[in-house]
Amino acid sequence: MAKTPSTMLSLGTQAPGFVLPDADGNLWELQQHASGKPLLVIFLCNHCPYVIHIRHKLAEITRHYQEQGICVVGINSNDAINYPADNPEKMKEESAIAGYTFPYLFDETQKIAQAYQAACTPDFFLFDRQHRLVYRGQFDDSRPHSTTPVTGADLSAALEATLLGTPLVNEQFPSLGCNIKWKAGNEPHYC
Repeated sequence: MAKTPSTMLSLGTQAPGFVLPDADGNLWELQQHASGKPLLVIFLCNHCPYVIHIRHKLAEITRHYQEQGICVVGINSNDAINYPADNPEKMKEESAIAGYTFPYLFDETQKIAQAYQAACTPDFFLFDRQHRLVYRGQFDDSRPHSTTPVTGADLSAALEATLLGTPLVNEQFPSLGCNIKWKAGNEPHYC
């Protein structure tokens, strides 16, 4: 289980736009669905122990904040050829098992992961209503095989502050997870 931290993209960065297919091949466009709403982009995958460790709490928290008006989207950027557990068919299964209510999209070219400077799964990027980055960091302090309970406290606090339009805590801790499984020759220089 490789431990890779998030890159901690600069706060204030504008959310890169994208159009990506879901597991059924239906296209989902950022501007169409998220215009004027706070936006949470989560890079995740099906087989990562770090994602599996938090997935049910992640589903619960994202469902709550979707009901409050935050647009949530999950993106799988892993190489599905060399990691078949992350192919689109398995993504549908994972959504059902985890209880995800957000669109779970497939970034086959890995260009969107590169645009966001995503490095690990899970990797969280929270944007305000103008789609400026206000939070990038961990879900909480829990990790696989730790005794620390999964709460989603760090992400929940950021989501709540974003909804209220209040300043976020200045200290944000990197997410930690498995590295994105890059295709040969696609490895970004920021990792």
